[in-house]
Amino acid sequence: MGRPLPVPGRLARLLLAALLLVLPLTALPAPLAHAAGDPGSPSSADDRYWTAHRMEAAEPVAVKGSSPAPTAAGTPVPPSHPFDGLPQVGTFFWTDGHNIGRFCGGTVIRSPHRNLVVTAGHCLLSPDPKKYLSFVPQYHDGLKPHGIYPVERIYLDQHLYDLGTDGGARWDYAVVQVGAREDGSEVQEVTGGFDLLPYPGYVHHDVRLIGYPGSSDVTYPKPLDCSSSTHRYTSTDPAAPGDFLEIACAGYIGGTSGGPFLVRDFRGYALIGVIGGYHTGGDTPDISYSAYFTLDTALLYVHAVRGDTPAAPRPKPTA
Repeated sequence: MGRPLPVPGRLARLLLAALLLVLPLTALPAPLAHAAGDPGSPSSADDRYWTAHRMEAAEPVAVKGSSPAPTAAGTPVPPSHPFDGLPQVGTFFWTDGHNIGRFCGGTVIRSPHRNLVVTAGHCLLSPDPKKYLSFVPQYHDGLKPHGIYPVERIYLDQHLYDLGTDGGARWDYAVVQVGAREDGSEVQEVTGGFDLLPYPGYVHHDVRLIGYPGSSDVTYPKPLDCSSSTHRYTSTDPAAPGDFLEIACAGYIGGTSGGPFLVRDFRGYALIGVIGGYHTGGDTPDISYSAYFTLDTALLYVHAVRGDTPAAPRPKPTA
């Protein structure tokens, strides 16, 4: 398949900004009603289930590669450091009834209903049943400072379902619709959100990369933070074609998938990528990748805002 069609940067940003502002307002369905404090609501059940003890004991799901990274001699990799996180960035928790887990990062984005989170598509592609699937913003040290938000709908691009994580690496992103927390507050009302920025360009000199490492809270109780630059990487793997954002930041081991690539904009930060894409985010902990956000990303956002039926795996042809 070909590369995304080139669009002049300034024109693309203006067109996509208009699209993100106008299309969701066309025939918008009413937001889902949430009863504050309803003991039978998903948010109440999730909040009761995910106690501090369970969160600290969660067995993380490693996704991104963790093999040693080859680096060019004399080329230092920008370091990462643990911190208490940002309110708009969090991680997901789940249990399948046997093992409990923390996996992948997610970022709250601005939206009309204030209930959307963006992560990597491969994090949520598996059809395996997951109970109590929830988003916890600014999780650190076993704490849930802004509450727990149950996952209600997951929006993946049909290309990712059809082509898989390698062939569909260019569409490795997901928009997640989350329910209100136990008191009825939507996530963006509580944490704020960042702008989603399609066609951001590949070269950025000051990018903030945040990730939740997939190891026990004893070893990694906090998310990682790093500042670095991005450039364009053209895949040399015919099984995973496309152009991707590439960034060098040390220590982004398995589990950091879905973590945001952030750049400054006039309202704070804009989201230009998530750890994923090429080889589900990279084969080493010191080099990470993201799918390049395009019109397809913007349209997925619109589908989520409108509450459309999400895409799904196509039925397998019968003999």
